[in-house]
Amino acid sequence: MTARVEREFDVIVIGAGAVGENVADRVVQGGLTAVLVEAELVGGECSYWACMPSKALLRPGTALHGAQTVPGAGEAVTRTLDASAVLKRRDYFTSNWQDDGQVKWVEDTGIELIRGRGRLSGPRAVEVAGLDGVSYQLTARHAVVLSTGSAPAVPPVDGLAGLDYWTTREATSARSVPGSLAVLGGGVAGTELAQAFARLGSAVTLVARRGLLSMYPEDAANLVLAGLRADGVDVRLNSGTQRVSRNGDGSFAVELADGGTVRAERLLVATGRRPALGGLGLETVGLGTGDGPVPPLRTDTTGLVEGIDGENGGNGGWLYAVGDAAGKVMLTHQGKYSARATGDAIAARAKGELHGTPEPWSRFAQTANDHAVPNVVFTDPELASVGRSVQQAEKDGYNASSVELPISVAGSSLHSEHYEGWAQLVVDEDRKVLLGATFAGPDVAELLHAATIAVVGQVPLDRLWHAVPSYPTVSEVWLRLLEEYGL
Repeated sequence: MTARVEREFDVIVIGAGAVGENVADRVVQGGLTAVLVEAELVGGECSYWACMPSKALLRPGTALHGAQTVPGAGEAVTRTLDASAVLKRRDYFTSNWQDDGQVKWVEDTGIELIRGRGRLSGPRAVEVAGLDGVSYQLTARHAVVLSTGSAPAVPPVDGLAGLDYWTTREATSARSVPGSLAVLGGGVAGTELAQAFARLGSAVTLVARRGLLSMYPEDAANLVLAGLRADGVDVRLNSGTQRVSRNGDGSFAVELADGGTVRAERLLVATGRRPALGGLGLETVGLGTGDGPVPPLRTDTTGLVEGIDGENGGNGGWLYAVGDAAGKVMLTHQGKYSARATGDAIAARAKGELHGTPEPWSRFAQTANDHAVPNVVFTDPELASVGRSVQQAEKDGYNASSVELPISVAGSSLHSEHYEGWAQLVVDEDRKVLLGATFAGPDVAELLHAATIAVVGQVPLDRLWHAVPSYPTVSEVWLRLLEEYGL
């Protein structure tokens, strides 16, 4: 007979990734008790299968290429990566897929941990099938937080079901480099991993249904496209995939809509992600039916889930969703930001210090998710953006304009031979503040936080003109952009 344990906490967090850890940390700092429920590794996707391992795979190739583009340094390098050393360093950054360090942090912070699969069993109630064989019946005094992340969105391609293709998990944790790799998907993950494996020695073909990185300005995305092709990646744009099958030798055959076929030892499907909400018992509180896909959650600026049975929201609400599970901004850093706001809001509501909807830009509101989301594509060259594009700004009702320039300053010339970059600012013409910015080129990620501060702070352009960039740095492009604008 399965042992049954009943426990009560102020806050129950289902999912102990980086986002769930941040929620639990903030509520504990606020004087509440918290428990994390996790069926896999504490630390989650980013630590073991996404952000950290993918960047560990990318960085050696970027460093090598950077040296090769500077006369004097280029002559001193071997021009080939040591793939085994790269994979070993990747293993270090994932702690060899052991979560002991993360568990110690949880314990030292005063958060409890239950290893198992949690699901809602009613209002403020969570049932956990413990990995230790125990059934835990948990009750939350104040809040239950869904921090279950996301799962790969697999396209409905004929023949794909049942094949042992890679998702980003298998790619970032690969034990060896395949001789050839086909990548389905021209988004961030597909683009980054295509370049990483090409530089590690794979013959890579990338197939995109539309353009490459189509959510970014075309001038910026084209620089990344050129970088991939320079690394030997065969990029097939605007190519639909008709069918996938296995050849007699175990390799994959990807049949394209134009009649062509791509053959590769391994197949990576990187066509986006969706909130991981299945099996969470949402139907027990009136969200979905339990049959078929779970509908997207609606959350307010504190992460409070709307539409719960018997609840009116505001002070009466108890169910929250953060990070990828909320389905708004699927980026680790933004999920952690949202988690901090949610945790603080839960603690404040428990103390009676927060009533109703908090003010925008307060510590309880996730306002930046609507105005200033920073994002970096860690390819070589990099692509970095924050805030609204021109099209998004106009759609949102702003009187927007933009200014664009190649990145061609003394700092870029010193950075590397034949430096190619591109920059854009999006301006609210009524208030004369920045709505967004995009940079493309080697190492432009380090330009992004200045743009994020300018957007969040709504810094007037005539004041921003007084922020003098150091010479000679790539940041001088800020001055050139403002001069191009007319300041």
